[in-house]
Amino acid sequence: MHLQQRINAFVKLGDFLSQFSNESIHIKNNVEHNDLFFDGFKHQIKLAEEHNGWFTKENILFALEGWTNLLTEDNLNTWLKPYHIEGIQQKKVAIIMAGNIPLVGFHDFLSVLLTGHQVVVKQSSNDKHLLPFLAKYLEYVEPHFKGLITFTEEKLEYFDAVIATGSNNTARYFEYYFKDKPSIIRNNRNSVAVLLGTETPEDLKNLSEDIFRYYGLGCRNVSKLFVPRGYNFNAFFESVYHWHPIMDKAKYANNYDYNKAVYLMSEFDMLENGFLMIKEDDSFSSPIATVFYEFYDALDALKQTLNSKKDDIQCIVSKGFIEKEIPFGKTQQPELWDYADNVNSIEFLLSI
Repeated sequence: MHLQQRINAFVKLGDFLSQFSNESIHIKNNVEHNDLFFDGFKHQIKLAEEHNGWFTKENILFALEGWTNLLTEDNLNTWLKPYHIEGIQQKKVAIIMAGNIPLVGFHDFLSVLLTGHQVVVKQSSNDKHLLPFLAKYLEYVEPHFKGLITFTEEKLEYFDAVIATGSNNTARYFEYYFKDKPSIIRNNRNSVAVLLGTETPEDLKNLSEDIFRYYGLGCRNVSKLFVPRGYNFNAFFESVYHWHPIMDKAKYANNYDYNKAVYLMSEFDMLENGFLMIKEDDSFSSPIATVFYEFYDALDALKQTLNSKKDDIQCIVSKGFIEKEIPFGKTQQPELWDYADNVNSIEFLLSI
């Protein structure tokens, strides 16, 4: 199977996904195999929502919209243009996926298949409904994929390389367990925002998307703010207030109530607006419904601090702070060439 055949199949998958968005779910006449898959995928979305309380329909459809926008021929060709992919020796690559946000492991899945390898997927129990169904769709639009995609709940065996994502604890286990295999091992990372004090209300409103989307469970969600000393948070709280219906979600509300009680009993200083707490803390990883913050005195010193912590940071969100910053509101809209942990998975897959 040539690269262009594989690209064409994923473009068709993007066309299929374009029927599912928060604006509407509607069938399009020109999408292949809708008679077999459209209603079935609506059911898988419902199952995913019922199985995992964090996977609301809105968040699932948001993730699907993201992949609809990425799976175009132009995007895929631009991404892969720098690489010589044809003619590589096919290997079997295992992927151990996280389950914190819907289809969080899809980029690895896409990368393995586009580079011409076989894939063995071990999914998280939290996100097990969507990807196997989409894999079946791929096999229908491109029958050469049959036999190249396997899902397993058993112990991984007979593979040549592995891409594994987990917590810091599981990453240490992965590093030991897979020490004899070529691997990409990912652990906990968090995203931060640097506020200069010159942000507009629109900037701060966009920042709220980076904080609250997926309830803050993704590594690209902002969990920590760096603000100039003496920063007044009133404008921040006003700009994020439109997210207050998030408290209608019981799991989020329970986390908010629990963490607030812990902070109050521990007599920690914090600010809150009824659905979000902000607490001064030097950690990067904040609990659900909480964002940590830290004051800075000089931008140059802050740049040095963040550079020294780069292995703990997924994204830096700001406006005019550093060259490779992420604009406010864009953390959950990465391009295909925005690699998790800044590890180029295509280069890795071509080297094994």
